[in-house]
Amino acid sequence: MTNPQPLIITRFDADSTADDVVSGVDLAGVRAIVTGASSGIGVETARSLARAGAEVNLAVRNTAAGSEVARDIIESTGNVHVHVQALDLLDRTAIAAFVDHWTGPLHLLINNAGVFLSKLHRTREGWEQQFAVNHLGPFALTVGLHHALAAGARERGEARVVAVSSTAHMNSPVVFDDIHFERRAYDPQLSYAQSKTASSLFAVDATRRWAADGIFTNIANPGGVATELQRDFTPEQKDYLAKAEAAGAFAYKTVQQGAATSLVAAVAPEFAHTGGHYLDDGREAYTVANDADLFNNSHGVKQWALDPEAATKLWDLSLDMVSRPWRGPVDRLGGRCR
Repeated sequence: MTNPQPLIITRFDADSTADDVVSGVDLAGVRAIVTGASSGIGVETARSLARAGAEVNLAVRNTAAGSEVARDIIESTGNVHVHVQALDLLDRTAIAAFVDHWTGPLHLLINNAGVFLSKLHRTREGWEQQFAVNHLGPFALTVGLHHALAAGARERGEARVVAVSSTAHMNSPVVFDDIHFERRAYDPQLSYAQSKTASSLFAVDATRRWAADGIFTNIANPGGVATELQRDFTPEQKDYLAKAEAAGAFAYKTVQQGAATSLVAAVAPEFAHTGGHYLDDGREAYTVANDADLFNNSHGVKQWALDPEAATKLWDLSLDMVSRPWRGPVDRLGGRCR
């Protein structure tokens, strides 16, 4: 199928690195948050931002590991404005504390953190944990930081948010009538896929709601990268990936290459003042039908991941879920977000 508008193309491709993307870019004065920046793609995303002169805040659950990463980034880039802040995306009290602690404008938020779990785990609210960490936590964080992003947009003309998705989104839409696997048998691959579709839908509706505030959200697919995320992959998933690689559906990237597309969404001029785009290999991906085979369309994005009606439905549902324990202070989660 064809896209209604011309796709946004850049000079970057699958071989580009995060450092390639920021080469020649001056981010002095830019304040950035990178979640999950204590390992994998998040580290290299943060390093390249720091190399370009940004103030980078590593939002991590393991602050000891984050401190080691911060020291390494400072040493390798010479940028001393690298900070570590505690953030547990499973704990809304911790998310609220992070939001309350943040002062001043925010220009760039990269929601990089994510998990893959081979067995069913639930949060204390009873939510399926992959959906909670990969979507609900980043959702609550971003909505909570709306005021800071709006201030950043007023200061520099725009603020950007990057939602990190995955080719895995092709395996499942958001199943609204059983998001948390309460009635259907738990399948870790479908759970992960659903959460990554949710990441994409968040970007679609965030841009619709917040573009007038100068806040634009895009989706980045890092591609195949061997990181700690895969430590809990099932044998079936590892076999599936091996077959996909053998069939030429994808090729593994280095961690620096995997971080490149997030950086394109974050700093490339082609994505200034525009959002709701799904990026793959450093450029906007083509849209494919929901029944498209993943092996033959691994660089596309399925319709269900960009569906504006599903995006609005998910936003309202997510806002209701993350607001329930706080008994009313929805304004604290982003002001006028309805």
